[in-house]
Amino acid sequence: MKREGWFAPYFHTYFWRFLMIIALGALTIFSASSLMYTSGFLISKASIPPENILMIYVPIVGVRAFGTSRAVIHYVERLVSHDTILRILSRMRIRLYNILEPQALFLSSRFRTGDILGMLADDIEYLQNVYLRTVFPSIIALLIYAAAVISLGTFDVAFALLMGLYMLVLVVVLPLVSLLLTRSRQRQVKQERNRLYQKLTDAVLGMGDWVISGRQDQFVATYEADEKLVARTDGALRQWARLRMFIGQAIVGLAVLSVIYWAAGEYQSGAIAGTLIAAFVLVVFPVADAFLPVSDAVEKIPQYRNSLERLSGVEEAKDSIPGVQGEAGRADTAVLAETATKTIQETRQAHIELRNAGFRYAAGDDWSIRDLNLDIPQGRKIAVIGRSGAGKSTLLKVIQGVIAPSIGSAVINGVDASAYGEMIPKIIAVLNQSPHLFDTTVANNIRLGGPDASDEDIKRAGELAKLDTLISSLPEGYDTPVREAGQRFSGGERQRIALARILLQNTPVVVLDEPTVGLDPRTERELLATMFEAMKDKTVIWVTHHLVGAEQMDEVIFMENGIVEMRGTHAELMAREPRYRRLYELDRPSGFLGEFAEK
Repeated sequence: MKREGWFAPYFHTYFWRFLMIIALGALTIFSASSLMYTSGFLISKASIPPENILMIYVPIVGVRAFGTSRAVIHYVERLVSHDTILRILSRMRIRLYNILEPQALFLSSRFRTGDILGMLADDIEYLQNVYLRTVFPSIIALLIYAAAVISLGTFDVAFALLMGLYMLVLVVVLPLVSLLLTRSRQRQVKQERNRLYQKLTDAVLGMGDWVISGRQDQFVATYEADEKLVARTDGALRQWARLRMFIGQAIVGLAVLSVIYWAAGEYQSGAIAGTLIAAFVLVVFPVADAFLPVSDAVEKIPQYRNSLERLSGVEEAKDSIPGVQGEAGRADTAVLAETATKTIQETRQAHIELRNAGFRYAAGDDWSIRDLNLDIPQGRKIAVIGRSGAGKSTLLKVIQGVIAPSIGSAVINGVDASAYGEMIPKIIAVLNQSPHLFDTTVANNIRLGGPDASDEDIKRAGELAKLDTLISSLPEGYDTPVREAGQRFSGGERQRIALARILLQNTPVVVLDEPTVGLDPRTERELLATMFEAMKDKTVIWVTHHLVGAEQMDEVIFMENGIVEMRGTHAELMAREPRYRRLYELDRPSGFLGEFAEK
């Protein structure tokens, strides 16, 4: 299905608003021009003793009327245009979120944090400016151009053509020259600023390591050097902008001299009254104000194009994820998936099956997983073990339906896992090695697992996660702020809060994606004991690098290069697989077995 662009849908949706904005903008210029024309006439007329006060009374009223209307129309135009653009901006941000959200599990590997921040904070803003600073001013300038030439043509066709030539330079020639001269630099500035986003966010995320290594001064120096490069290119653009403005003002000055010369000739020939000379001259200035911004508007086009390329790129990345199912692809199975989800929620029974499942990210790539056969009925607990790159993460994505197998099948209660889409969180909860705690209270972080949960539900989940001692030590209990990224708590405490969130979510299946990495052995043992006790009635799929706690599982699967090398219960593998036995002994500190068994 053809993707919609980032401009066309909004032109269609807000066509009448756009038409109103353009009309109001043109009326603003018309009112300003009428104000200057009437003012010039009034000043000239008032300098000559009028035969009757009524001769200047009408121009006085006109000056007041046009002066007031110009301000009012301009205010209304700004109000309507900014309201419309903010609506478009909101829809653009929602659209970008909807593009990024299905790629959540891929974002860290496909995009840098700086890229994402750049798209959210920078690219969308640039597309907003397309309307405010390019489209509307350019259309209004063209309308005023046509109106000015036609109006002058009623007095003198030859002079109208001359003035049309001046205006053509301002509206077309100067903008095109500006675009040609600055195109590469505009793109360069945009790209360099994006690189600064990336470098700064990378440095902020690793600030502790910079300080510990004593190399923070080196980072500051390199960052300032990069900023100077951007400033140098930006300075060249500003220098050209000043020169361009000078050229534009010179053309306006030439137009003023031409109008004076023409009006004087017309007066001398008796075609116009002398009081209209100043009126014609003063009109040039507000009309020129409509033309001068066009060059700057056109000059920004390369930056808009760069933003469009990035946004289109992230949209293409979504579509290129093998096996990711869009709305159209799920249409035929959506009803089945919804029915299956309701049944699973009612019965608390989810049966996961993989049949000869294999997956690779692109044709010709190595298989991430292949020939996988798993039968996981409700309540079964399996451990998936293997070193980094063995295919464990890909297996989890297949089970969660984030990607569909390239060959074979992955189903939950007989329905393709990839068909469940956004309903998957009602079936499968995930606790990974670094769950994010938001900068709010403990209760709110747990409530993420069940937005409608009561305070009692949260306390119950906290008790299951063995948070009682921690909560009782906090100054405000569950209302204690966790601080940014949960910095108030240790790694084990953060995992228990995240565990309470998962328990509140209360799904029949829980995926544990190495949740104890980085914890000390004692904290790891205590956390594992808590997890297994709290999830005794749930299906548990536990992905880990090592074998601590493997004896608690119904089945242990050892993966290597995307295939299952060993599988069986812990006791079976200990008895028949020397390699497994050696790994278990190396992975387990002396005396751990008895201590863990006691717990």
